[in-house]
Amino acid sequence: MMNILPPLETGGPYVPPGENDFVFDGGFIAGLDWFNKPLVQAIIAAILVILLWWLVARRLKVVPTKSQFLAESVYDIVRNGIARDALGADFRRYLPFLLALFSFLLINNWFGIFAPFMFPTFSNIGYAYAFAVMAWFVYNGAGVAKHGFFGYLKNSLIPAGVPWWLTPIIIPIEFLSNFIVRPVTLALRLFANLFAGHLVVLVFVVGGAYLITQGESLFYRVAGGVSYAFSFAIFALEILIGALQAYVFTVLTASYVQSATAEEH
Repeated sequence: MMNILPPLETGGPYVPPGENDFVFDGGFIAGLDWFNKPLVQAIIAAILVILLWWLVARRLKVVPTKSQFLAESVYDIVRNGIARDALGADFRRYLPFLLALFSFLLINNWFGIFAPFMFPTFSNIGYAYAFAVMAWFVYNGAGVAKHGFFGYLKNSLIPAGVPWWLTPIIIPIEFLSNFIVRPVTLALRLFANLFAGHLVVLVFVVGGAYLITQGESLFYRVAGGVSYAFSFAIFALEILIGALQAYVFTVLTASYVQSATAEEH
């Protein structure tokens, strides 16, 4: 009688993907456990961002090449679609930061799709929190530079038009919203989307490969082939998600800068 249970349920050697697949020991330098794959990817991404924009900027032509056209398209998205729309006339001050931010996020997110990396850097929660904290310093620093420390606190904690007798309630709410919730949600949104997407890819690829090679019947092998083929559709979706999450993070950072530098909230 044919076994109707998949190999996982029969106690076979298959170990389903999980959170352990997102943990990397050191290995690049002996004794430095923190010098791991995500850190190496982040370093490579930083070098790529600097190198790619430098190469594009030094070879600008009136009739753009394909690479220049692609770079100008990315620049236009950040300049006109994010910085200028969110920040208005003052957008040029923050454009280099926003462009570098979007480029770095995009490259690291796409590391999860392309060999030899096959791992999105920001599916490691530490990197997502680090970037959220950096954004926190940028938009709060912009607010302090514009209004002064106490003026910025007043603008951030007491919205215009709020009656004085509501301030004991409003101030804690605004403090949590502006100084705690914003960076936490920035990090969690980026991390959760990339973690979940990469885990889905692992399930389809690893599970499909296991069913193809270890399946005990034709049904399992066909199911494994379907799973493996469907993983390519998941990869295509992850390209879109990686770009979208880079865009959303950059847009929210720009909007927080605008909120911090606005005269009234």
